[in-house]
Amino acid sequence: MMKVSDPIMFGHAFEVFFADVFTKYADLFAELGVNARLGMSDLEKKIVGHEKEAEIKASFQAVVESDSPSIAMVDSDKGTTNFNASNDVIIDASMPVVVREGGKQWDRNGDAVECVAVIPDASYGLFYEEMVNDCVKNGQYDVSTMGSVANVGLMAQKAEEYGSHPTTFEMAEDGKVTVTAEDGTELMSFDVEKGDIWRMSRAKDIPIKDWVRLAVERARIEQVPTIFWLDSNRAHDAQMIAKVNKYLPEFNIDGLDIQIMNVTDATRFTNTRVREGKNTIAVTGNVLRDYLTDMYPILELGTSAKMLSIVPLLAGGGLYETGAGGSAPKHVAQFLKEGHLRWDSLGEFLALAESLRFIGQKHSNAKLTALTEALDTANEGYLDNNKAPSRKCCEPDNKASHFYLAQYWAEALANGSDTELAEKFAPVAKALKENEAKIIEELLAIEGKAQDIGGYYRPNDELAQKAMRPSATLNAIIDGI
Repeated sequence: MMKVSDPIMFGHAFEVFFADVFTKYADLFAELGVNARLGMSDLEKKIVGHEKEAEIKASFQAVVESDSPSIAMVDSDKGTTNFNASNDVIIDASMPVVVREGGKQWDRNGDAVECVAVIPDASYGLFYEEMVNDCVKNGQYDVSTMGSVANVGLMAQKAEEYGSHPTTFEMAEDGKVTVTAEDGTELMSFDVEKGDIWRMSRAKDIPIKDWVRLAVERARIEQVPTIFWLDSNRAHDAQMIAKVNKYLPEFNIDGLDIQIMNVTDATRFTNTRVREGKNTIAVTGNVLRDYLTDMYPILELGTSAKMLSIVPLLAGGGLYETGAGGSAPKHVAQFLKEGHLRWDSLGEFLALAESLRFIGQKHSNAKLTALTEALDTANEGYLDNNKAPSRKCCEPDNKASHFYLAQYWAEALANGSDTELAEKFAPVAKALKENEAKIIEELLAIEGKAQDIGGYYRPNDELAQKAMRPSATLNAIIDGI
């Protein structure tokens, strides 16, 4: 989310929805330093112990229970509304669920009901509008046959919206915002009114050119239509289109299907192909990259945790990351409470394979290539045998997933073409297979028991290792390699 602009809009929405409550307690809230941008969770902290704490909470609850209008919930069981905190309602994670559930969100009773999604950015709201329209017209997607949407995103050197935090402001008064060069030349100016949110996003020439290069490279590899999501009627996009048209001829685009479309047309074109089981490459700015790389994996797989992002760096390296970081706190909370970690590490397994492949190709290392090919086979085994963690306690979790990946990897190495690696891992594969039942039993033994790992952001390594490696049998095999 945009950490400056979004909380401002969230705060306004919070105050409007509960207008009567904010008006009634305006003086008290000012005295206590209540900031609507921080949501209900912060407000509750500010009123703790005050003589009117119960009265204020009851006033908010009365508005919720009036269902006039009803409000979507973060957690219906706990009574946590979408106004709990601005980062509880992250658009890229929330809207795919709305689309997947047929335009519905969960109300205070835990029922999925039709909803209205208020998206403050008209440019990107068009993407979600077309996603909903497509489902209204054609029904839900068939996850067994739908095509995939790869994304080449403009990210380098604080590109666009995600680099705009220092240049985002809420206007304190009517006036004019000007942008000037170092020599004082006025580049652009905008008339603004008090309360306007003004944001300047930027993209630099070198990252733009490299973005175009990566798009052409991916189009050449995959041989599928490659679409730049840019709108000529949007000022920023018009400048980007000029850059794309300037740099495309510098690369070999013979035989490639590369097009530029506005958001609505690009979404419509892509979804038509997705429904036909065909793949498409989306080339987008930073925010649309975020939106697309959640939408399509969540529709297809139920989560973006199973998605891998490969980020080539300008200096020649690469970053390999997975999605769904926003769900991590809930997963950790469950693990600390009952020793069950439901996080699916498939994204990390895939990232490991791709990073090993990158190093192997760069250094022409045959053994690393063999190791990577075996990991590819292990990842296929993980998927084919459905070894993803269960969401429920006392069933195999992330620890068991790692065991099975290790087992499949060792088996693939033992049966691989590299004689030295095959000889080394044959006994490992045999031991993991023969001790499978015992290892799973030892991994499940800590399920249902609270765990202490010594911290969230900086856990104690010894405590974390004890919690995540409870199988003495598995540890002995791995440590013996």
